[in-house]
Amino acid sequence: MPKRMIARCGYQCDLCPAFKDNIRGKDDQQEVSDGWFRYYGFRIPPDSIHCDGCIVKDADDPRRIDPACAVRQCAEKRGLANCAHCDEYVCDELAEKLVDADKIAKRAGTPVPQADYARFIAPYDNRKVLEEIRKTE
Repeated sequence: MPKRMIARCGYQCDLCPAFKDNIRGKDDQQEVSDGWFRYYGFRIPPDSIHCDGCIVKDADDPRRIDPACAVRQCAEKRGLANCAHCDEYVCDELAEKLVDADKIAKRAGTPVPQADYARFIAPYDNRKVLEEIRKTE
């Protein structure tokens, strides 16, 4: 089983459908664009859906979904692997990126099918991941 790849904000890159190892073609990129729109209300053009992950060094010239992410920049400036290790957990920047599955389902107006939950919500259930890290370290 591959090791989890945790982003600075607690998203799980290894599960993210936009992560480079999870993209299987243009149809897949379109499905991700549609899923993000359906559950989060934003659309990224399908051809822009490709991410190397935020833990890749800038010097390696990675592709990222959000290259200007304030959470990533803050964690790197503080020398933190992720926000779970921060004395200011949960700060305003992180609070904006926290995913709440119940709120997503309510906004969608319908229960989220399990397959959609696994693909479009579970990778970003960052509060759960960060709390888990805080308890074990």
